[in-house]
Amino acid sequence: MKLRLLRPRDLALGLRLMARRRPRDAEQYLDTHPEHWVSLVEADPHDAADILEALEDEAAADLISGLDVGAAAEVLEEMHDEAAADVLEEMQHEAAADILEELPADEAADIIAELEPEARTALLERMADDKAGDILELLAFPPDSAGGLMSTEVATLPAALGAGEAIEALRRLHEHLEHLSYVYVVDPEERLVGVVSFRELVFARPGTALEEVMVAGPVAVRPETDREEVADLIQRYNLLAVPVVDHRGVLLGMVTIDDVIEEVQQEATEDIATMVGAGKAETIYTSVAQSVRSRLPWTAVNLATALLVAAVVSRFEPVISRIAVLAAYMPVVASVGGNSGAQSQAVVIRAMAVDSIPTHWVRRVMLRSGLVGLFNGLAVGALSGVIAALFTHQWRIGLVISMAALGNLVVANLVGSGIPILLDKLGKDPALASNIFMTMITDLVGFGGFLAIATGLL
Repeated sequence: MKLRLLRPRDLALGLRLMARRRPRDAEQYLDTHPEHWVSLVEADPHDAADILEALEDEAAADLISGLDVGAAAEVLEEMHDEAAADVLEEMQHEAAADILEELPADEAADIIAELEPEARTALLERMADDKAGDILELLAFPPDSAGGLMSTEVATLPAALGAGEAIEALRRLHEHLEHLSYVYVVDPEERLVGVVSFRELVFARPGTALEEVMVAGPVAVRPETDREEVADLIQRYNLLAVPVVDHRGVLLGMVTIDDVIEEVQQEATEDIATMVGAGKAETIYTSVAQSVRSRLPWTAVNLATALLVAAVVSRFEPVISRIAVLAAYMPVVASVGGNSGAQSQAVVIRAMAVDSIPTHWVRRVMLRSGLVGLFNGLAVGALSGVIAALFTHQWRIGLVISMAALGNLVVANLVGSGIPILLDKLGKDPALASNIFMTMITDLVGFGGFLAIATGLL
């Protein structure tokens, strides 16, 4: 198939669509038109990365190997870490190590962390000692901490330097530094003493010392600081980056807003996956075996809760056999309760993603959830009761459904809010499969409560 090359962007869109729908056709096209692949990489490495992620790892490795080291590193940097690691594992160790050396240490560390231990060791052994040392230092920090997110390539200048000299020094630093939004001012022992923006430097008089234009004692974090706290600081103070210092105040690196946005997105997706019992770190690139290991325990828990609900329902077999229409309306009550509980759960977990709910707010949150459940329950209960009564021509069945729906919505909202709060107070992840437990309770109350009321009234 021939793609007409009008603009690199048009080529990228066409190839990306082809790679996702017919990856083998895309592989064949790129093999027979290497000049198009090179022009695409030069125009936008991000588009090239999207195409590689849609191809088989071996084919992607061949395409990466055909590029010069600098271009290959740019494409690899734009790929998801897991996908980039899979591609590197298909390459010769020497070639893969050369590409990793071209990446910033923090980007290389993120990719290497996804490699199998044997491949990780083999690549680090083939890299320059200083680069491998920087990567190993970053790998020592948890990936969701400031140390795991930070870049060690930071613009630093001594405090005694003048503004003119500082600008000249930055011109030299610009050749190998990517982020120059902030310039960090350090003392002779490399301790952070201030920060100055590039804009302030440009407009300062040449003879002005950095000490006069810098902001002393800037906001900084320790390497063990959690990524959520880093994100909160950047948002609160409108920062483009936040410096990372050790216990002596020595500047170690910085976390940029780009890294924080990426991590916040990852945190959100992890919470969604964890709520339903999927692996916290699972992605579409995770191996089948690892996905099974992370999901199976929660699937077993889900089975146990379903069996518990079935056991409760079986206790009411006489009333179900006597009034068969009840079987049709049982799922209605459980479903509206589960949906309402999930809404409250999402609101609470979203609040916790920004900060933990203070203890004195717990009662207010629970009261609010209960009232929302009460008013929604009155409306939904009345509507469902009227509909059921009209269809069955039995007002008692309508009353049963109304009361059961009201009760289940109140309980569902309280449980949906309460489970994440309880897990947080216990020091656990608030999203830790909370949807499974919330569904179990709403099903128990929905089915059991509905049948219990039916037994009493019918």
